[in-house]
Amino acid sequence: MNATTLTYALYLVLAIGMTVWVARTLHQNGRIFLVECFQGNTELADSVNHLLVVGFYLINIGFVSLYLKTSDSVAGAQGVFETLSGKMGIVLLVLGGMHFFNLVVFTKMRRRGQLASMPPPVPPMLKVEV
Repeated sequence: MNATTLTYALYLVLAIGMTVWVARTLHQNGRIFLVECFQGNTELADSVNHLLVVGFYLINIGFVSLYLKTSDSVAGAQGVFETLSGKMGIVLLVLGGMHFFNLVVFTKMRRRGQLASMPPPVPPMLKVEV
């Protein structure tokens, strides 16, 4: 096995492992947030949570696969670590970016849901004349 093949194998194991770990963590800990976003509708929250995980896997494993090939020649252990760290850094930034985007979208949904359930504003009690 040459250094490039070793780099590819390590990259796939690490990137897919990291994707699975992040997806499971988000699925388990995001449920409470989604239930609140959907005003207690647990069936809808669980369904959306599952669909988000499926989409997360598809996008990230697709990206990991497309980003596998390297144009650099990998020579020795140092080359393996340098190439692997560069590729994993990009994968982690993509995972973080997707997570941030999801949080922004669901935070906006949560705010809208909270506004819809708030009571109407109280009319003024006094009139100030100048």
